[in-house]
Amino acid sequence: MADGKPVFQRVLIKLSGEALMGDLEYGIDPERVGHVAAAIAAVRERGVEIAVVVGGGNIYRGLRGAADGMDRATGDYMGMLATVLNALALQDALEKDGVHTRVQSAITISEVAEPYIRRRAMRHLEKGRVVIFAAGTGNPFFTTDTAAALRAIEVHAEIILMAKNGVEGVYTADPATDPSAEFIPEITHMEAVRRGLRIMDTTALTLCADNGLPINVFNMGDDANIDRIVSGERVGTLVRT
Repeated sequence: MADGKPVFQRVLIKLSGEALMGDLEYGIDPERVGHVAAAIAAVRERGVEIAVVVGGGNIYRGLRGAADGMDRATGDYMGMLATVLNALALQDALEKDGVHTRVQSAITISEVAEPYIRRRAMRHLEKGRVVIFAAGTGNPFFTTDTAAALRAIEVHAEIILMAKNGVEGVYTADPATDPSAEFIPEITHMEAVRRGLRIMDTTALTLCADNGLPINVFNMGDDANIDRIVSGERVGTLVRT
């Protein structure tokens, strides 16, 4: 763990569903979730207020056959429910590490999660609780990337930490398929949009640009990276205006 005072007081971490999948083809790997929870708990221990937005790709991947040919809105609602499953798994792992956690869902599931209420979320953060935002924005046709940008702006997060699965940051092309792809240490939001770099979807990037919200894209494969970023180290790619 890094020493010294964190450079950020409040951050929002965007976790893809794949970051919770480990080596499985789909689903949730409890060991991997435990590692992610431990990394978040270590940063929380340093006094950083943490919100999390989770994706659902790891579960929706297993449902893709069933969703084939389905109405887009219905498929999107299925994806929102997948993010709730991931949020509950992460909450359980965090609480096993002694971290007080609240799940807030953008669709009403009162038995397992609070409804999303902005002021309540901010109060939880002020009290040192980790808040996990589930179910995206609650609307079809919007991704969890857009939900991350929206929630980060709403709760006054200083930065979005965009966790990638096995990728160090932003490249000129997909490094898995193009060996000539070059790493980009820093770029502006609108330059990323212009060049078609798939950091976030265009709606999310534009929202961040309009509100001057920086994004740090990093590899979640190294559990110490979140701690390094909040300590002020340059890790991965920084996207800013």
